[in-house]
Amino acid sequence: MPASPSTARAINDRLALDLLQREGPLTAGQLKQLTGLSRPSVADLVERLTAAGLVAVVGEAGEQRRGPNAKLYGIVAERAHLAALDVRTEGVAVVVADLLGRVLAEAALPIDAASGTGAAVEQSVALVERVAKEAGADGLHTVGIGAPGLIDPASGELRDSVSLPEWHRRLVAALQERLPETRVIVENETNLAALAEQRDGAARDRDTFVLLWLGHGTGAAVVLDGTLRRGASGGTGEIGFLPVPGTTGLPAATDCGGGFHSLAGSAAIVALAEQYGLTVPEPGGEPPAAGVVRDAVTAGAGAFLDALADRLAIGVASVAAVLDPGCVVLGGEVGQAGGGALAARVEDRVRRMSPLPTEVRAATLGGAGVLRGALLTARDRAQDELFAPRDR
Repeated sequence: MPASPSTARAINDRLALDLLQREGPLTAGQLKQLTGLSRPSVADLVERLTAAGLVAVVGEAGEQRRGPNAKLYGIVAERAHLAALDVRTEGVAVVVADLLGRVLAEAALPIDAASGTGAAVEQSVALVERVAKEAGADGLHTVGIGAPGLIDPASGELRDSVSLPEWHRRLVAALQERLPETRVIVENETNLAALAEQRDGAARDRDTFVLLWLGHGTGAAVVLDGTLRRGASGGTGEIGFLPVPGTTGLPAATDCGGGFHSLAGSAAIVALAEQYGLTVPEPGGEPPAAGVVRDAVTAGAGAFLDALADRLAIGVASVAAVLDPGCVVLGGEVGQAGGGALAARVEDRVRRMSPLPTEVRAATLGGAGVLRGALLTARDRAQDELFAPRDR
């Protein structure tokens, strides 16, 4: 059955909006060429989208010819404001952007958990409100939050965990209460980093890959055939609990000590560096492990990097044996700090451990991938709602 006129108009509107978001400002002639629609149909959809406040004239085409230059139409970036949060154990970072993803304001704040759950939540919410004000946003359409821990696949909420500060879970509810008109989305930080690396980073050419998160802790995100896989309980990628050789015991349900985390977590990498006589930088904005790995790459501390690669290869080879992703990205601050020097060492070892071809790459976004992924998620959700096909 052919689509009704109203349905066809709605589909054409969404097609044009997606093109404008992806390609940037376009003339009516360019929209006609890219959509395959007739000139009258393009004129009608431009009029509808302009009346809806989604599209506006943003300039003129640069081509010189007789008569007036063609008008350039673009997405109204101020139609919605978005926020992204990277929630860590020790603090929170916030960015506010427009509908096109352009960052308008950003800030970070250390959180002292000793001050109490209520104080930590209030500081975090106040930071979001302050950054939104600095960005000139009257309100926030969608907030994307990246946090450590498991996300319940049924409810989309952060699950209870003895290893997470209580203020993490309270923060989501507090934001929703303080901003009742705002959509609040929470996602595991590693999953968001993988999304960012796939869109803008090291995995842009891959629709199947695994991101191995190496920061304060360890984790993994699994993307198969372009889809992020969360698992039955939301626990896909909890590689810190993976039993591995070289530890003093086995992990427990409430403690990943004895698992892969004991080999590749920040504290374990710092201890390994000290064994090799390396100086560990003072704690700052990044995990100390990232600083010592970066310094080791710069100094050519091959023995330490070889030992670290031996450890990381155990996790990568395990992932390859189960999933055969073909590509593993070393993410987080440590993966980015190690760069190609560390990735090449890990790939060489995995090649000798596994018959499955596995390319190992260094992340290009590192820890910043969490905020970037949260912003991308918020923008996707906002556009899905604002650009949804409807009869206008």
